[in-house]
Amino acid sequence: MDGNGRWAQARGRPRLFGHHAGAKRVREVVEACPDYGVKYLTIFAFSTENWKRTQVEVAGLMSLFRRYITKEARALDEEGVRVRFIGDRLRLDPKLIKLMDSLEELTENNDRVHLTIALNYGGRDEVARATKQLAQDVADGKLNPDDVDEETLPKYLDTQVLPDPDLVIRTSGEARISNFLLWQSAYSEYEFIDTLWPDFTAEELGRLCRGFGSRDRRFGAVKT
Repeated sequence: MDGNGRWAQARGRPRLFGHHAGAKRVREVVEACPDYGVKYLTIFAFSTENWKRTQVEVAGLMSLFRRYITKEARALDEEGVRVRFIGDRLRLDPKLIKLMDSLEELTENNDRVHLTIALNYGGRDEVARATKQLAQDVADGKLNPDDVDEETLPKYLDTQVLPDPDLVIRTSGEARISNFLLWQSAYSEYEFIDTLWPDFTAEELGRLCRGFGSRDRRFGAVKT
Protein backbone atom coordinates (compact mmCIF):
# COMPACT_ATOMS: atom_id res chain seq x y z
CA MET A 1 0.00 0.00 0.00
CA ASP A 2 2.74 2.44 -1.01
CA GLY A 3 2.31 6.00 -2.22
CA ASN A 4 -0.20 7.41 0.25
CA GLY A 5 2.05 10.25 1.39
CA ARG A 6 3.07 11.30 -2.12
CA TRP A 7 -0.56 11.14 -3.24
CA ALA A 8 -1.51 13.60 -0.51
CA GLN A 9 1.46 15.91 -1.06
CA ALA A 10 0.66 16.13 -4.77
CA ARG A 11 -2.69 17.57 -3.69
CA GLY A 12 -1.22 19.96 -1.19
CA ARG A 13 -2.49 17.97 1.75
CA PRO A 14 -0.69 16.43 4.76
CA ARG A 15 0.58 12.86 4.49
CA LEU A 16 -2.06 11.55 6.89
CA PHE A 17 -4.73 12.65 4.42
CA GLY A 18 -3.22 10.18 1.98
CA HIS A 19 -3.18 7.40 4.56
CA HIS A 20 -6.90 7.91 5.19
CA ALA A 21 -7.55 7.75 1.43
CA GLY A 22 -5.49 4.58 1.23
CA ALA A 23 -7.48 2.95 4.03
CA LYS A 24 -10.70 3.60 2.13
CA ARG A 25 -9.21 1.92 -0.94
CA VAL A 26 -8.68 -1.32 0.98
CA ARG A 27 -12.41 -2.06 1.12
CA GLU A 28 -12.83 -1.79 -2.66
CA VAL A 29 -9.91 -4.11 -3.30
CA VAL A 30 -11.04 -6.68 -0.73
CA GLU A 31 -14.58 -6.68 -2.12
CA ALA A 32 -13.23 -7.27 -5.63
CA CYS A 33 -11.07 -10.26 -4.71
CA PRO A 34 -13.74 -12.96 -5.25
CA ASP A 35 -14.47 -11.56 -8.72
CA TYR A 36 -10.89 -12.30 -9.76
CA GLY A 37 -10.45 -15.59 -7.95
CA VAL A 38 -8.29 -14.10 -5.19
CA LYS A 39 -8.77 -16.10 -2.00
CA TYR A 40 -5.81 -14.72 -0.03
CA LEU A 41 -4.78 -11.07 0.12
CA THR A 42 -1.96 -9.63 2.24
CA ILE A 43 -1.57 -5.87 2.60
CA PHE A 44 1.50 -4.14 4.01
CA ALA A 45 0.10 -1.54 6.41
CA PHE A 46 3.08 -0.63 8.60
CA SER A 47 6.65 -1.90 8.51
CA THR A 48 9.20 -2.28 11.28
CA GLU A 49 11.10 0.53 9.53
CA ASN A 50 8.13 2.92 9.55
CA TRP A 51 8.84 3.83 13.17
CA LYS A 52 11.55 6.10 11.72
CA ARG A 53 8.87 8.47 10.43
CA THR A 54 7.85 11.57 12.36
CA GLN A 55 6.08 11.09 15.67
CA VAL A 56 3.05 12.90 14.30
CA GLU A 57 2.74 10.55 11.32
CA VAL A 58 3.28 7.40 13.39
CA ALA A 59 0.72 8.49 15.99
CA GLY A 60 -1.72 9.35 13.23
CA LEU A 61 -1.28 5.95 11.62
CA MET A 62 -1.85 4.11 14.88
CA SER A 63 -5.02 6.13 15.44
CA LEU A 64 -6.11 5.31 11.89
CA PHE A 65 -5.56 1.60 12.46
CA ARG A 66 -7.74 1.69 15.59
CA ARG A 67 -10.52 3.57 13.81
CA TYR A 68 -10.34 1.33 10.75
CA ILE A 69 -10.74 -1.85 12.78
CA THR A 70 -13.60 -0.40 14.80
CA LYS A 71 -15.41 0.93 11.73
CA GLU A 72 -14.87 -1.98 9.34
CA ALA A 73 -15.16 -4.99 11.67
CA ARG A 74 -18.86 -5.66 11.11
CA ALA A 75 -18.67 -5.16 7.33
CA LEU A 76 -15.68 -7.46 6.99
CA ASP A 77 -17.47 -10.15 8.97
CA GLU A 78 -20.69 -9.80 6.97
CA GLU A 79 -18.74 -10.07 3.71
CA GLY A 80 -17.21 -13.36 4.82
CA VAL A 81 -13.69 -11.97 5.22
CA ARG A 82 -11.34 -13.67 7.66
CA VAL A 83 -8.81 -11.20 9.04
CA ARG A 84 -5.38 -12.06 10.39
CA PHE A 85 -2.54 -9.82 11.50
CA ILE A 86 1.14 -10.62 11.07
CA GLY A 87 4.11 -8.81 12.56
CA ASP A 88 5.61 -8.17 15.98
CA ARG A 89 2.86 -6.93 18.30
CA LEU A 90 5.11 -6.23 21.28
CA ARG A 91 5.71 -2.60 20.32
CA LEU A 92 2.07 -1.83 19.55
CA ASP A 93 -0.37 -0.06 21.85
CA PRO A 94 -2.34 -2.50 24.08
CA LYS A 95 -5.64 -0.95 22.93
CA LEU A 96 -4.73 -1.61 19.31
CA ILE A 97 -3.65 -5.17 20.11
CA LYS A 98 -6.99 -5.81 21.81
CA LEU A 99 -8.84 -4.58 18.73
CA MET A 100 -6.70 -6.78 16.50
CA ASP A 101 -7.38 -9.82 18.66
CA SER A 102 -11.11 -9.08 18.69
CA LEU A 103 -11.29 -8.75 14.90
CA GLU A 104 -9.41 -12.02 14.39
CA GLU A 105 -11.78 -13.76 16.78
CA LEU A 106 -14.87 -12.20 15.19
CA THR A 107 -13.95 -13.37 11.69
CA GLU A 108 -12.22 -16.68 12.46
CA ASN A 109 -14.97 -18.81 10.88
CA ASN A 110 -15.11 -16.85 7.59
CA ASP A 111 -13.64 -18.29 4.41
CA ARG A 112 -14.72 -16.13 1.42
CA VAL A 113 -11.57 -13.99 1.48
CA HIS A 114 -8.58 -14.31 3.79
CA LEU A 115 -7.24 -10.82 4.48
CA THR A 116 -3.86 -10.62 6.20
CA ILE A 117 -2.72 -7.24 7.47
CA ALA A 118 1.02 -6.82 8.02
CA LEU A 119 1.34 -4.43 10.95
CA ASN A 120 4.74 -3.67 12.48
CA TYR A 121 6.00 -6.31 10.08
CA GLY A 122 9.40 -6.84 8.49
CA GLY A 123 10.55 -9.91 6.60
CA ARG A 124 13.96 -9.98 8.28
CA ASP A 125 12.41 -9.44 11.69
CA GLU A 126 9.96 -12.28 11.05
CA VAL A 127 12.74 -14.69 10.07
CA ALA A 128 14.82 -13.61 13.08
CA ARG A 129 11.91 -14.21 15.47
CA ALA A 130 11.15 -17.56 13.86
CA THR A 131 14.79 -18.66 14.00
CA LYS A 132 15.03 -17.67 17.65
CA GLN A 133 12.01 -19.83 18.49
CA LEU A 134 13.33 -22.71 16.40
CA ALA A 135 16.68 -22.51 18.21
CA GLN A 136 14.89 -22.49 21.56
CA ASP A 137 13.00 -25.64 20.61
CA VAL A 138 16.30 -27.31 19.70
CA ALA A 139 17.82 -26.23 23.02
CA ASP A 140 14.77 -27.58 24.88
CA GLY A 141 15.03 -30.93 23.12
CA LYS A 142 11.74 -30.46 21.26
CA LEU A 143 13.43 -30.46 17.87
CA ASN A 144 16.31 -32.53 16.52
CA PRO A 145 18.79 -30.34 14.58
CA ASP A 146 19.18 -33.11 12.01
CA ASP A 147 15.47 -32.82 11.23
CA VAL A 148 15.68 -29.12 10.33
CA ASP A 149 15.22 -28.43 6.62
CA GLU A 150 13.55 -25.84 4.41
CA GLU A 151 10.14 -27.17 5.44
CA THR A 152 10.84 -26.51 9.13
CA LEU A 153 11.24 -22.74 9.31
CA PRO A 154 7.87 -21.91 7.69
CA LYS A 155 6.18 -23.59 10.65
CA TYR A 156 7.59 -20.82 12.85
CA LEU A 157 6.76 -17.88 10.59
CA ASP A 158 3.84 -15.50 11.15
CA THR A 159 2.28 -16.92 7.97
CA GLN A 160 2.50 -20.56 9.03
CA VAL A 161 -1.16 -21.27 8.21
CA LEU A 162 -1.14 -19.32 4.92
CA PRO A 163 -0.04 -20.30 1.41
CA ASP A 164 2.93 -18.55 -0.16
CA PRO A 165 1.94 -15.59 -2.34
CA ASP A 166 1.56 -16.21 -6.06
CA LEU A 167 1.70 -12.53 -7.02
CA VAL A 168 3.26 -9.54 -5.24
CA ILE A 169 2.12 -6.10 -6.41
CA ARG A 170 4.25 -3.07 -5.52
CA THR A 171 2.55 0.26 -6.09
CA SER A 172 3.97 3.81 -6.43
CA GLY A 173 6.72 3.21 -8.98
CA GLU A 174 9.25 1.73 -6.57
CA ALA A 175 11.13 -1.31 -7.88
CA ARG A 176 12.06 -2.99 -4.61
CA ILE A 177 10.40 -5.45 -2.24
CA SER A 178 11.07 -3.46 0.95
CA ASN A 179 11.44 -6.35 3.38
CA PHE A 180 8.05 -7.89 2.54
CA LEU A 181 7.49 -11.65 2.88
CA LEU A 182 11.12 -12.41 2.06
CA TRP A 183 10.97 -16.15 2.72
CA GLN A 184 7.47 -16.69 1.37
CA SER A 185 7.94 -14.86 -1.94
CA ALA A 186 10.90 -16.93 -3.19
CA TYR A 187 8.90 -18.00 -6.25
CA SER A 188 6.28 -15.28 -6.37
CA GLU A 189 5.61 -13.33 -9.54
CA TYR A 190 6.12 -9.56 -9.22
CA GLU A 191 4.38 -6.52 -10.65
CA PHE A 192 5.90 -3.08 -10.09
CA ILE A 193 3.40 -0.41 -11.09
CA ASP A 194 3.44 3.39 -11.06
CA THR A 195 -0.04 3.75 -9.57
CA LEU A 196 -0.11 5.26 -6.08
CA TRP A 197 -2.11 3.15 -3.64
CA PRO A 198 -5.06 5.59 -3.21
CA ASP A 199 -5.52 5.43 -7.01
CA PHE A 200 -5.32 1.63 -7.20
CA THR A 201 -8.67 0.29 -8.37
CA ALA A 202 -10.45 -3.03 -8.56
CA GLU A 203 -10.12 -2.82 -12.34
CA GLU A 204 -6.36 -2.55 -12.09
CA LEU A 205 -6.30 -5.54 -9.75
CA GLY A 206 -8.27 -7.48 -12.35
CA ARG A 207 -5.85 -6.50 -15.11
CA LEU A 208 -2.88 -7.65 -13.06
CA CYS A 209 -4.58 -10.92 -12.16
CA ARG A 210 -5.32 -11.63 -15.81
CA GLY A 211 -1.69 -10.92 -16.68
CA PHE A 212 -0.55 -13.26 -13.92
CA GLY A 213 -2.80 -16.00 -15.31
CA SER A 214 -0.95 -15.91 -18.63
CA ARG A 215 2.51 -16.39 -17.11
CA ASP A 216 4.43 -19.65 -17.41
CA ARG A 217 5.53 -20.55 -13.87
CA ARG A 218 8.21 -23.27 -13.81
CA PHE A 219 9.55 -22.97 -10.23
CA GLY A 220 13.10 -23.65 -11.38
CA ALA A 221 12.21 -26.56 -13.65
CA VAL A 222 12.48 -26.75 -17.44
CA LYS A 223 9.28 -27.00 -19.43
CA THR A 224 9.12 -30.20 -21.49
